[in-house]
Order: sequence, then structure tokens, then C-alpha cells
Amino acid sequence: MKVLYNSFMLTTYVIAHIETPIGFLAIQGNEKGIANITFLDDHPGVLEVHHQLAECTDQLKEYFDGKRTLFDSLALHFPATDFQKSVWDSLMDVPFGEVVTYGELALLAGHRGAARAVGTAMNVNPLPIIIPCHRVLPADRSLGEYASGPHRKMWLLQHETVQ
Repeated sequence: MKVLYNSFMLTTYVIAHIETPIGFLAIQGNEKGIANITFLDDHPGVLEVHHQLAECTDQLKEYFDGKRTLFDSLALHFPATDFQKSVWDSLMDVPFGEVVTYGELALLAGHRGAARAVGTAMNVNPLPIIIPCHRVLPADRSLGEYASGPHRKMWLLQHETVQ
């Protein structure tokens, strides 16, 4: 997947909303790429897809329908530190259906001993599901935290049949 990171804030967004088995998603981006995905607790009012976000919404729907295990050909465009880039890039290499611990992900990203910092990067992940932070567990392999709610993390792991 081509990842395009940016060090400045996007100012003009288009938005799409889709319904998933674990709530509605709001997807934001522009002609440069996808900038943000957010779980919503309430119906957004209108479910529409802007043409610039159609490929992303199609791939997310396929993921939730069990027809997609990898996101590809999506331009991603959001601000990130070098540390976050290395962690998120490494996380996108964790295959569908597999999990890693925060410490293991720190090692994969070249940051031995930075498990807590990896946890912080997971908490501010702008693209849940595409950057699959639900695949990261504490050292004891318990469910741990998830910024979008533990019920969503559990559903995503079960969807990927993680044991």
C-alpha cells in the first residue's frame, strides 16, 4: 500500500459514512488521500459516499463482509511523527488474523523497549481497521484497551478469527 504522510493539517475534507456491524464509520479525506476514520455511536443522518472516498468505502465494506483481508491501492494522507510512521508501517505488515504485543510491535518497528510509546501511537491512530491497531495486545495477551471501545476490538479480532 502506498502511504503518503504529511506534516501539515488538511484543510478541505470530503466525508463519507458507512454502516458496519459495529457501528457507523465516518471517513474523511481529499484528493490526496484518506485522512481519518472514526467510529460513530449514533446514525450520522445520511449515508453517502463522496467519489474521492469510494475506493476506501468499498474496501471497508468488503472487509466487514468477509471478502477482504488486505487494504491496497489506497492513498493515505495524514500528519504523523517519524516514530508513528515506523510503528504504523510495521503494524500494517501484521497479517490478517494475527496479533502482536506492544513490545513485539516496538521491536518490529526498530524501537526496542518502547512498548508504552507504541501504545500511545495506537491510541492516536487516525485510520483504525486500515492501520489495524486492534491486532495489538498487551504482553499478557489480554484484550487490553481500544480507543474505539473494547466491544469493537473484540468483534474485529473475532471477525479475523484470532484465537
